[in-house]
Amino acid sequence: MRILLIEDDKELCCSLQSMLEQQGFDVTVSHDGEEGLFYLLENAHDLVLLDRMLPEMDGMKVLRLARKQHVNVPVIFLTALGSLDERIDGLDCGADDYIVKPFAFEELMARIRCISRRPQRLTEARGLAFGDLTYRPEQNLLQCRDRSCTLSRREGDLFLLFLQNTGQTIPRATILLRVWGPDADIEEGNLDNYIHFLRRRLHSVGSTVELRTVRGVGYQLHSNT
Repeated sequence: MRILLIEDDKELCCSLQSMLEQQGFDVTVSHDGEEGLFYLLENAHDLVLLDRMLPEMDGMKVLRLARKQHVNVPVIFLTALGSLDERIDGLDCGADDYIVKPFAFEELMARIRCISRRPQRLTEARGLAFGDLTYRPEQNLLQCRDRSCTLSRREGDLFLLFLQNTGQTIPRATILLRVWGPDADIEEGNLDNYIHFLRRRLHSVGSTVELRTVRGVGYQLHSNT
């Protein structure tokens, strides 16, 4: 899981980053709201830990602007603002959870585990549907009416990213970050190969869904139905 930590308290930030990385997470750090929003809009993370009181731009504004841009990554507020009204405002703003400082790291981990289970349960129950397709990640199974095929793990990760961002153009850099990770040694031509593989899979099941190239930017999943 890739976590974006937006926190201006550098001592707390360093401590959280170290403990989260010890748990196996990839952590990107930002110390102000404007930079944090830039990283958030890249849509390259699985979870955001967001302080409310930030320089340049406060956390509430960061979250509102991200939600307006249809960035749906889960967000947990980590903040000293803990009154009932402040917690309600934070959740109504679009946060998925709200933790008041000071907090125990064990509680944060429990909240992260809770959030990470949500999409998995939904997916296992119903699969993800788009156009004439249904994709079941737990089986890597792509179905279109009475035809189906199994995707490789990498193909499945790539297709799931498109399904979670239908109608949006996903930049090539974001795809490489999300599917292969920030430290992967991969040539961009490999991404083109996997896009070609996925297009063949869509054709093999007779789907009208297309993976469109947005020249100079990236790719977009589009339904013709």
